[in-house]
Parts: sequence; C-alpha cells; structure tokens
Amino acid sequence: MVQSAEELQKMSKDNIEAAVKSFGTLSKSAQAIAVEIADYTKASFEQGSAALEKLLGAKTLEQAIEIQQSYLKTAYEGAVAQATKLGELYTELAKEGYKPFETSFGKFGR
Repeated sequence: MVQSAEELQKMSKDNIEAAVKSFGTLSKSAQAIAVEIADYTKASFEQGSAALEKLLGAKTLEQAIEIQQSYLKTAYEGAVAQATKLGELYTELAKEGYKPFETSFGKFGR
C-alpha cells in the first residue's frame, strides 16, 4: 500500500522506467524477428526458384519426381527449423519484455 506522496511518485517513476525498458526490448526483439522472417522468405524463394529450374530441365519423369521430393523434404525441414527458431525468439521476447516489471509485480505479492 502507498504510504506517502513520495512513495507514489517513486512507484510511478519506476513503472515508467520499466515500461520504457520493456518497449526498447520489445522493439529490438521485433526487429530481430522481422529480419529472421525476411531472411527465411528470401532463402525459401531462392530454393523454390532453383528447384523449379531443375524441374524444368528434368529429362525423365523419374528425375522430375526425385527433384520434387528433394525440394519438398528440404522445404519441410527448413520450415520446421524456422518455426523452432521463431518460437525461441518469441519466448525470449516474452522473457525480456517481462524482466523490467519483475520487481514491480513482486511488490504486489507482499
């Protein structure tokens, strides 16, 4: 419970500082996620284009099927790896975004 105007002022200042820190962390994490998604999209497009070129150059049906299967396997593995990486980035974002508020939330439990 707030005992004085000074405590209220300090608590307000602490909360504002925590919000600013949290916003900075969220901004950096969002940028990292956006860069990761952009890089994955670019790599995925390049892999798809390369696979299409190979597919158009296939001389037999078996060769075309092999190229397609190889591409699908690589694309699936890349998507799973990317989803895992993004999951880790979002988890880190949540942890880092919460850190500045840990002390404030701890005070309410007392």
